[in-house]
Amino acid sequence: MQSPDAIGPGTHAPPFWEQACHELRQIDPTLANLIRTAQGSVLGPRNDAFFSLSRSIVAQQLSIHAAEAVWQRLMARVGSITPCAVSRYTEEDLRKCGLSRPKARYLLCLAEHFTDQSLKQIPWRSMDNEAVVENLTQVKGIGRWTAEMFLIFHLLRPDVLPTTDVGIQRAMAKHFNDGVRPTPEEMTVIAQPWRPWRSVASWYLWRSLDVVPLQP
Repeated sequence: MQSPDAIGPGTHAPPFWEQACHELRQIDPTLANLIRTAQGSVLGPRNDAFFSLSRSIVAQQLSIHAAEAVWQRLMARVGSITPCAVSRYTEEDLRKCGLSRPKARYLLCLAEHFTDQSLKQIPWRSMDNEAVVENLTQVKGIGRWTAEMFLIFHLLRPDVLPTTDVGIQRAMAKHFNDGVRPTPEEMTVIAQPWRPWRSVASWYLWRSLDVVPLQP
């Protein structure tokens, strides 16, 4: 489950955020309540591509709080989360931070892709969502979910619905489906009225499960 980075009231939001919240409040009374409950905090962008992808790899298949604990241990050991810094450590070193063996390998592989420039030089912002997903999922350890987190948190794409995210599934079950976890197809139907702001709706669904803002 994704760990949703947040910034508090009065901090710069993505340029579309205010319009998106206004329209979502008009469209859906349940979302209107979730937005109000979040008390003005908004998505905090991750400005560095490697940092963003690393954080999402760490979060794969973990709860918000478990992912945050591992991430904090990783930062304490490595320091600045950059390709060069991560590359200085071995797989066993990274496992001591709480990473599984596959995730330690994935981080080292990701660092290699950035140090050899194969990912760093891709013009992400000029590509559509599916092109970004297609490029990223060629890297070992990056699946569609991780690519979607990159779209939301790094590229700030406003209309991404991560249907495989456990947190979004739980929140949709709680708020929209009488406690029953919906299928990806059902989630797409539920979220159809939220277009073109499904990333924003997703973020407030995350917030409804984790009310304490986590810093990027």
